[in-house]
Amino acid sequence: MAAGTEFTIDELAREAGTTVRSLRVYHERGVLPPPQVKGRTGFYGSDHLNRVRTIGRLLDRGIKLNGIRELLEAWDRGDDLGDILGVPEPEALDQPGAAAEAEAPSDPAVMPPVSERVVAATELADRYREVPHGLARAVATGMYQPLDAATYLVADHQLVRIAEQLAAAGASPAQVLDEVERLRDDCDRIARRFVDVFERTAWQSFRQSERTSQDRAELAERVAVVRAVPGQTAAELVNRFVARYLERDIAQLGEELSGQ
Repeated sequence: MAAGTEFTIDELAREAGTTVRSLRVYHERGVLPPPQVKGRTGFYGSDHLNRVRTIGRLLDRGIKLNGIRELLEAWDRGDDLGDILGVPEPEALDQPGAAAEAEAPSDPAVMPPVSERVVAATELADRYREVPHGLARAVATGMYQPLDAATYLVADHQLVRIAEQLAAAGASPAQVLDEVERLRDDCDRIARRFVDVFERTAWQSFRQSERTSQDRAELAERVAVVRAVPGQTAAELVNRFVARYLERDIAQLGEELSGQ
């Protein structure tokens, strides 16, 4: 979202994929800052949009609004992660999870190898320290989940691998989170469309059938198809489009080099 973008409450709800009622609840519960009022209208910015999306993802992962408020308030105050999560002090390196922290990369912009199943909480906090609500956003994407007070589990190796590759290519932590969030949102929309079609066709047909063994077998076959085909098709199309755009860029680069 471009810097300086402004939304009314209706526009913010539509852009974030939620409802005005939910936004008002977020205000009441103290997890969404108030808008900037101009005249009689309140306007929200891209920071509000990012926070609403983060709140939604954290809610999807089962975190209650009270817990979300405490986490976001702590980050807004700039509290140390140890104060938020109760991470052991550095001298307690013999405690569970401390070894992972000691081995964590010193550069917060460098993602740990995806083969590592756990990441030190302090390392994740350092990596996203310059990103508003960075740790909360990283957890909300599903890349990581808390294992204990000192460590996070790599919950989605594919997303972490993508994040690693983006960071290796020079993307900042903020850009990495933005792209991972957009990727999840895009994939969610594709999945939702296919499931909507399934519900309107195969599922509705089964509900109207006599539900014989043949009907059940046909439904099971269609479920298997809708589980496999959308992802395979989407991957093939993405690869095809990537190749097309790369060919264009490579051709342009060749023209520039030949003209030197």
